[in-house]
Amino acid sequence: MFTNSLLPTRRTLLRSALAAPVAAGLAGRGASAVTPLKVAFVYVSPIGDAGWTYQHELGRRAVDKALAGQVTTSYVEKVEEGADAERVIRQLASSGNELIFATSFGYMNPMVKVAGQFPKLRFEHATGYKRLPNLATYSARFYEGRYVAGVIAGRMSKTGIVGYVAAFPIPEVVQGINAFLLGARSVNPKAQVKVVWTSSWFDPGKERAAADTLIAQGADFLTQHTDSTAVVQAGEEKGIMTIGYNSDMAKYGPKTCLTAVTMDWSGYYIGRVKAALASTWKSDDTWGGFKEGMIKMAPYNAIVPAEVKVEADAKIAAISTGTLKPFSGPIHDQAGKQVVAAGASMSDKDILEMKWFADGVQGKL
Repeated sequence: MFTNSLLPTRRTLLRSALAAPVAAGLAGRGASAVTPLKVAFVYVSPIGDAGWTYQHELGRRAVDKALAGQVTTSYVEKVEEGADAERVIRQLASSGNELIFATSFGYMNPMVKVAGQFPKLRFEHATGYKRLPNLATYSARFYEGRYVAGVIAGRMSKTGIVGYVAAFPIPEVVQGINAFLLGARSVNPKAQVKVVWTSSWFDPGKERAAADTLIAQGADFLTQHTDSTAVVQAGEEKGIMTIGYNSDMAKYGPKTCLTAVTMDWSGYYIGRVKAALASTWKSDDTWGGFKEGMIKMAPYNAIVPAEVKVEADAKIAAISTGTLKPFSGPIHDQAGKQVVAAGASMSDKDILEMKWFADGVQGKL
């Protein structure tokens, strides 16, 4: 299980193909195989109709549709990180699945252990950084969407105080908080982001309590790095503007949810399953953003002014082409130390190892 302390870096290498394709003994499946490829997915929370797990489930369904007759997919939801995850993953590996996707950071060590015990099978871990010849990693550049969300919040918040409900202080989450702050400050230099930790990816009760606390502290805008819709619902009930996360949460905040930073895993999953079918699967590391279509913004609420929509879309385009890098200097941390010089931008490695909060973030790691 996670603790409320900074966990190891998500990945130490970017986009590095580990070696060669998985060995011939592991490949062993051609396009002419008669028996459908069995593919399994492991989810940390209930599927529901919104959130992190729901987006991965949409990806699984896309695989079923695109590769009908060639694959058979299955899933296990609400799998706790730790010993329970290891048991579930091993059971899936023992029951004929040839490709297994595990979709939460805390599944990393269990995946490494089970993958080592089943060298002829293929494994993929979302958001982790440990790889083997038969274990790949993948994630999305969530921070790109966070920066755009921050621009919108900076324009729409009246007080400039934004509340951020966050799960764990690992680099992935820290990146998002800092990117949100930097986006907001690009249009409102006095913007502040207040952070409350929940120590859980999915706990609607804790998420709601955190949202209420932030509102009580003066936030007139909320966002989140948690999985449920509780933050958006809290905003809707109290008339506080929100930006959702993982998936489009507009139906839970029709009056106040302005948009959401969403993920689309469909293309990635279809491509990786096709590679397994063709025996061209490799143990790679993938990190995609707006350019690759992994990160998208949900449709804007009608209350977002036209000029703000245009500005947000321009930021998306600039990030996609590389002309805008969210972590460009000058950037100072909470202590006032310059961490990125003017005219410089952070490398992928430094972004992945982020362990500090930018000036303007109110919270502790």
